[in-house]
Amino acid sequence: MRTPPNERLTSDIAEAPSSPKTDKASGSERRCILSGKTHPRESLVRLAISPEGVVLPDPGAKAPGRGAWIAPDRAALEASMADGHFRRALMRAFKGGPEGFQLSYSDELPQQVEMALTRHLSDRLGLELRAGNIVLGSSRIEEQARSGRIALLLHAKDSSADGRKRLDQAWRVGCEIEGSGARGTVLPLDRNTLSVALGRENTVHLGVSGRPDDLGKAKPAHAATRVAQAVGRLSAYVGGAPADNETLSQPTGMADDEVNI
Repeated sequence: MRTPPNERLTSDIAEAPSSPKTDKASGSERRCILSGKTHPRESLVRLAISPEGVVLPDPGAKAPGRGAWIAPDRAALEASMADGHFRRALMRAFKGGPEGFQLSYSDELPQQVEMALTRHLSDRLGLELRAGNIVLGSSRIEEQARSGRIALLLHAKDSSADGRKRLDQAWRVGCEIEGSGARGTVLPLDRNTLSVALGRENTVHLGVSGRPDDLGKAKPAHAATRVAQAVGRLSAYVGGAPADNETLSQPTGMADDEVNI
C-alpha cells in the first residue's frame, strides 16, 4: 500500500502529541473518522490504500503511507456506508491526492474488516505460541491457572459450559478473586479456527502465560496484553459480549462490486 504523493496528514489521522495522557503503551491516540472521538491507537482499526487506490483494512497498522482509523463497530461501519457518511469521511481523510487519483472501496468492506481482524488474532496467537506464551490442554491450563501463572484465559465459542466453568474456577483461584464471578473470555472463534491458527487438533481452551499481579498498570503481562488487544477489537467489531478478563476490560485490481469515491 502507498501514499499518493504530495499528501499531508490531516487532523483525522495525525498522531496525537506525546503527553502523559496520550503517550500510552502504543505511544499515541487516534481519531475515528466516523465518530470524531479519540481512542487509544491499539483499540481502533486502521484503513490504508493499495497502489490501485482501493481502501483496505490494515489491522496490524503496518502498511506504509497514510491511514484512516475507525472504531471496531461493524454496525456503525455498515450504517455509515449506507448513508454516505463513510464515503465523505474517507474523502476528507485521504484528500490531497494527485489529479486523477481516485479512491474506491468494496461493498464487502465490513466483511473484509472482520476477516482481517480474525486473521490478525489468529496470527497473534500463532506468534505467542511459538514464543512459548500459550498454554494448551485443559489439564495443563487448570494446573497453571490454579498456581497463578495464567494471565488470560480464553475459550472457543463452541466450548462446553462445563469445561469453561472448571477452568474459570481454577483461574479465579490463581488470581485470588474467588467469589467474584469473573470468567475467562469466550472468543468469537470456534475450535476449528483456533486449531488451524495454533496448528493443534481440537483446541478448545487456551491460556496466556503471566502472573495475575502482572496485569496492573505498573507491570503489564505483555503477551496477554497483545492477545487481549486483538481479541478485544474482533469481539467489539462482531458485537460480542464484553470481555470478562481484567486485561480485556482495560484495555488488487478493482472488483465488480467496488464503489468509486
